[in-house]
Amino acid sequence: MTSTGQDSTITRQRRSRHNPQSPLQDSSVISKRSVKKGAVPRSSPNLAEVKKKGKMKKLSQATEEDLIVGLQGLDLNPESKAQIGTGLVFDEQLNDFHCLWDDSFPEGPERLHAIKEQLIQEGLLDRCVSFQARFAEKEELMLVHSLEYIDLMETTQYMNEGELRVLADTYDSVYLHPNSYTCACLASGSVLRLVDAVLGAEIRNGMAVIRPPGHHAQHSLMDGYCMFNHVAVAARYAQKKHHIQRVLIVDWDVHHGQGTQFTFDQDPSVLYFSIHRYEQGRFWPHLKASNWSTTGFGQGQGYTINVPWNQVGMRDADYIAAFLHILLPVAFEFQPQLVLVAAGFDALQGDPKGEMAATPAGFAQLTHLLMGLAGGKLILSLEGGYNLRSLAEGVSASLHTLLGDPCPMLESPGAPCPSAQTSLSCTLEALEPFWEVLVRSAETVDEDNMEEENMEENEEEGPWEPVLPILTWPVLQDRTGLVYDQRMMTHCNLWDNHHPETPQRILRIMCHLEELGLAGRCLILPVRPATKTELLTCHSAEYVERLRATEKMKTRDLHREGANFDSIYICPSTFFCAQLATGAVCCLVEAVLSGEVLNGIAVVRPPGHHAEQDAACGFCFFNSVAVAARHAQAISRRALRILIVDWDIHHGNGTQHIFENDPSVLYVSLHRYDHGTFFPMGNEGASSQIGRAAGAGFTVNVAWNGPRMGDADYLAAWHRLVLPIAYEFNPELVLVSAGFDAARGDPLGGCQVSPEGYAHLTHLLMGLANGRIILILEGGYNLTSISESMAACAHSLLGDPLPLLTLSRPPQSAALASISETIQVHQKYWRSLRVMKVEEKEGSYKSKSITKKVPQPANSGSAKGMTAPEGKVLEESKRKATVALSVEESTSSQTKSEIAKVALTQDQSSDTAIGGATTYQATSEETVGATTKDRVTSKAAVGEDTLDQTTAKEAKGEAKPIQNLLASCAENKTPSGSPVQKTSEAQTAEEVSLLGEAAGGHDMDNSKLTQGSEDLTDMDQAIYYAVTPLSWCPHLVAVCPTPVAGLDINQPCEDCGTLEENWVCLSCYQVYCSRYVNAHMVQHHEASGHPLVLSYTDLSAWCYPCQAYVHHQALLDVKNIIHQYKFGENMPRPQ
Repeated sequence: MTSTGQDSTITRQRRSRHNPQSPLQDSSVISKRSVKKGAVPRSSPNLAEVKKKGKMKKLSQATEEDLIVGLQGLDLNPESKAQIGTGLVFDEQLNDFHCLWDDSFPEGPERLHAIKEQLIQEGLLDRCVSFQARFAEKEELMLVHSLEYIDLMETTQYMNEGELRVLADTYDSVYLHPNSYTCACLASGSVLRLVDAVLGAEIRNGMAVIRPPGHHAQHSLMDGYCMFNHVAVAARYAQKKHHIQRVLIVDWDVHHGQGTQFTFDQDPSVLYFSIHRYEQGRFWPHLKASNWSTTGFGQGQGYTINVPWNQVGMRDADYIAAFLHILLPVAFEFQPQLVLVAAGFDALQGDPKGEMAATPAGFAQLTHLLMGLAGGKLILSLEGGYNLRSLAEGVSASLHTLLGDPCPMLESPGAPCPSAQTSLSCTLEALEPFWEVLVRSAETVDEDNMEEENMEENEEEGPWEPVLPILTWPVLQDRTGLVYDQRMMTHCNLWDNHHPETPQRILRIMCHLEELGLAGRCLILPVRPATKTELLTCHSAEYVERLRATEKMKTRDLHREGANFDSIYICPSTFFCAQLATGAVCCLVEAVLSGEVLNGIAVVRPPGHHAEQDAACGFCFFNSVAVAARHAQAISRRALRILIVDWDIHHGNGTQHIFENDPSVLYVSLHRYDHGTFFPMGNEGASSQIGRAAGAGFTVNVAWNGPRMGDADYLAAWHRLVLPIAYEFNPELVLVSAGFDAARGDPLGGCQVSPEGYAHLTHLLMGLANGRIILILEGGYNLTSISESMAACAHSLLGDPLPLLTLSRPPQSAALASISETIQVHQKYWRSLRVMKVEEKEGSYKSKSITKKVPQPANSGSAKGMTAPEGKVLEESKRKATVALSVEESTSSQTKSEIAKVALTQDQSSDTAIGGATTYQATSEETVGATTKDRVTSKAAVGEDTLDQTTAKEAKGEAKPIQNLLASCAENKTPSGSPVQKTSEAQTAEEVSLLGEAAGGHDMDNSKLTQGSEDLTDMDQAIYYAVTPLSWCPHLVAVCPTPVAGLDINQPCEDCGTLEENWVCLSCYQVYCSRYVNAHMVQHHEASGHPLVLSYTDLSAWCYPCQAYVHHQALLDVKNIIHQYKFGENMPRPQ
């Protein structure tokens, strides 16, 4: 609702700028009743003067005309070009492959069988638009993968089991079947078919129920059950064919999708968000690149977002908090045109690999939150999930949501746990430099004050045994109810035809809803006056009778009675209209709670949220929303948890006072406060007002201290404050005091919220309370603004795709200050607001054994998912050089290692490393741990590069063509040093931090290897790891002889002239800088296609097509030349 108090505020601000000596008016001395609502304070002409001069009418007309012009370009009727339905790809052909040598392998056909049974049982298959899977063409796969790799995968169709197994063993955690290639092509093509359908407006959104999964697959490598990266191919395909400029990829699989991240980590056109189990690197794929500190490289910096979970048992509240605090704010700033989800369901309760505690209802919530982006253009692509029941129910819940069904209520919502809060804080800190929307005012948490409370809460919670709830989905013939009665227009101002609270308000709204066909899509409910019993739940009997008496008063007495209240006019029909408005809302509550409709709209007047228990105020007589809340509790016969959100521009003082002692009703108001000078004046709307007694913490005021608040400001409040508290409260009914006087063009509110903004605010609230939400009209005085805004909200309630919301600016600093002020006040009461500013410390978590993805027997060939015992060491292969890296403090039971020859030192550049230092890139294999009993000493000092790479399995054989390698597969038995044997005999236990690769890798830890065990004196214990490069790759044929003139390791980068971290191309011997300097070597590779490069810093060799380090005999000559140049002697050769 409105006040022109803004005018005096603006006047004072302008005077202050022109005359710094002029002090601002002291708001503390302003009387609460000194300014009438709808009138201008003493420093400006009053309402009567405005009326006499005709200014209000002219202003209103001009503003309305401007708003109409601004709205002409908007399409607020999605039906005009509506995408109808949800697409589904489910093809039985995708079950035509399995692991030939291990029947217990978790990624098998039974996964899709379980999903199909669930979808049939719930009738979802018939509700979806079915699409046939199609094959992805090679040209489409080449958008992400190399032709050589695709051709290699194609040859697997003709291999026997022995050949398939040997080839599979060269990768990490994969198996191969003669039909693997065909099914992987079908899986990728399935997602591409949905991309065409969604972007071609055939359907609104879609899901691809496919296998094998894809998000671990890299440019030239299978990895983690994945052959081709479906979502990565789909993103590039959308960009190329449909000219999409911005794609958001959300990966909620419990494992980090390193393949997807590496594909786009330099690309600002693709925003990659992953939320995954990490445990300080102990969980597969054990990458430092999976941590929050990795944000992308070059132009793509800031477009990679990792939220790492450092403990098991994460719940819905943790995942939802990550979406609210990080993903959604960034996504609204990024403005994606398509959203792709790598939808793994291995974070669900009961999944043996993920060990998390999310629920299907939680994934329904995540899906709902994403549906507000990109105009609803959303595609889910199945990834992991290995508990068949959890997987099937997770897919079903997400598909229900895509179809527009309401989100189920969360069984145990709560707030994010301390570990999750730490991860979120670290991720926010890493991203804040890149995203304006994440900039925060100084927020602190009184940790001393919170510590005791957290301990008590943890003790109360105790161990939580995950139990999958049985979800129910309501079957509704009518989705949205609508109440309206033209008789409410008889309440009018007999003395002022230009009063802003005019009867035309509800008429214009209804006419607009009918013009757009929205009213016809709603169930029009009959209305009745509120009963005396209903009114007395919130108002005194004396006050009700006092208003009833006005029905028989004369005009002069009515004017006098109105003057007894603040900002009130009364006519003979006022009592009946107020009674009818309140009763109409009660009828709507009855329809929602009985299941007759899911949600509703009340187009009613007079408004109500200012009405006190015994007094009319601010155009309001009976507090409709408060009476409706009490009525809901009465018919439920219990203290139903009710959330009241009041987005009217004026503080709902009446609603606040009625519920300030009641913890069953959470009242959240966002309003102009202007330091107490905006109606209803005084300090009632201050952030410090939190409720009383048992209701303390259940009154939440976001007090704007100025005009021009818009979509960005309200969304920031929703993401940072309103929704976190709302999800923690877990309401069973949501009532919105829907005043539209914060709308753009309102003559009194002075704010800039758009109709699209209101649509998105409504959608975000619809995830609560099983979708039971009712919007009740309060204020709003520009007839065009309120009509368009209510129509936008109606579209949301009816389940229409949300309009695109373009934010012209980030949240105002004044808005952020108000939000932060409220957060600090309420952190004591709401744990969801305690996202603390703390730094994550390596080694701060207790050492645990690495829990990999599949606890399989040794012959499974799968390292992904295996649980490795501590203290064991991989057997050394004769072909491998090893280097020990100190990566983490171990438990106190271990003794200090005195054997190490190489230690990891952080925050130092790697250009001082001696000999061939070992670097780390995208490892998918556990690395070696050395204790005082099992020791792995370094050979780095003598120049043997040991480089970890995405696959843990070393490709066998010498430098020979691929076909020769494959031809020899059938003859060769698995060697003694094979990955299968190593996996079974000795798995590593820990990994936290390994060295960052300098030219081609994805780990940005500027560390170095230094000799001497004296560097370990500050560490109580140390564990060491060996990392392993490929011993061969098919691109070694591209290595050319060294130039006759020799090599100059001091040669600067040929593009930028830097001397820091340069690499030499092994085909043309040009020198360029690493990706962590200016990435000129990466650019050289992209332009020339030359595959192999060598680091002048540490003698490591990197293959771009393989995305891997390589150590082979063919590289020793050039390495020796550089070693001689650096150290004046030949490089020692292994014995």
